Amino acid sequence: MFEGLSAGLLWGLDTVILGIALSRAPFLTTEQAIFLSPFVSTFVHDFFSSVWMLILMGVKKEFRNVLRALRSRSGKFIVLAALMGGPLGMTGYVLSIKYIGAAYTAIISSLFPAVGALFSYLFLKEKMKPYQLVGLFVSIGGVIALGYTPGGSEIENALLGFFFAFLCVIGWAVEAVIIAYGLKDPDISDEHALQIRQLTSTLFYAFIILPVLGGWGLSMEVFRGSTVFLILLSAFFGTASYLFYYKAIHKIGASKAMALNITYCAWAIVFGFFILQETVGWLDIVFAAVIVFGSILAASDLRDLVSGSRKELKEERKNA
Repeated sequence: MFEGLSAGLLWGLDTVILGIALSRAPFLTTEQAIFLSPFVSTFVHDFFSSVWMLILMGVKKEFRNVLRALRSRSGKFIVLAALMGGPLGMTGYVLSIKYIGAAYTAIISSLFPAVGALFSYLFLKEKMKPYQLVGLFVSIGGVIALGYTPGGSEIENALLGFFFAFLCVIGWAVEAVIIAYGLKDPDISDEHALQIRQLTSTLFYAFIILPVLGGWGLSMEVFRGSTVFLILLSAFFGTASYLFYYKAIHKIGASKAMALNITYCAWAIVFGFFILQETVGWLDIVFAAVIVFGSILAASDLRDLVSGSRKELKEERKNA
C-alpha cells in the first residue's frame, strides 16, 4: 500500500512539473504545436524515463537480464502492455480531449481502475471485497468531482470523443492487468518490466506516431530548448512513480494498485499549491481527501489489519 501511494504521490509531482513544461515554448508557439504537444511531451518524457532506467540497470549490472526477460514469453506480454497503456491509452486520452473536452475526458478516463478491477477478476482471479469496491468507487467519485468543470467542455464530435475516451480506459486498465500477469514470472523483476515498457513506448512513438503526425520537428525543438530540462526532471519522478506502481502491482495485485495510483489527482493539488502557488478551495481539499481515503479503503484488507493488531496486542500482553 505504501508503494502504491508513493506511486500516486510521485506521479502527481511529475504531472505538475510536466504541466509547467507544457506551458512554455515551443509547445505554445503555433496551433499545430498545441495539438502535437501531448504526443511530443509523452515521447520525450518516456525517452528520458527509459534513459533513467538504463542508468539504473547499468549501475545494477542488469542489462543481460533485461535482454533475457525481453526474449521470454512474459517479456513479450510486457511489450503488449506497453503498447496498450502508452500509445493506445495516451493517444485515446489526447484525442478524447480534442473531441469532447478535458472535463468529460477526465470523468471517463478515471473509470480505468474499475474496469481494471473487472479484468483482474476475470483473467487473474483477483477478488475485491464489497467494502474494497465501495472504496474504489468512492475514490473514482472524488476524481470525477475534482476534475469536472461545469460548462468547461466544448463538444466537437461526441461519438468520436467518447470512443477515444473508452479506448483510453481500456488501454490503461489492460496495461496493469497484463503487467501483473508478466510479473508472475520469477525471472522478470518490476525493474526489468519497466525498462521494457518505457523502451517499447519510446520506440513506438519515435517510429510510428510522430512520423504519422509530423511531430519530429517539434520534438527537435524541445530537445534543443531549455524546456527539455523540466521534462528530464519530470521523467525522473515519473520513473520512480512507475517503479513503485509496478512493485505495488506485483505485491497487492493490479486492481488495488490502480486504486492507489489514482491518488495522483489529489497529490497534484498539493504540489500545485506549494510549487505554483495555485489557489486551493475547500471543495478541492475535501475531494482530495475523499480520493485518498477511498483508495486506501480499496487497497486495505481489514481482516489482516484486525488480525495483525490482535497479534500485536497478544505479544504486548505476553511481554508485560
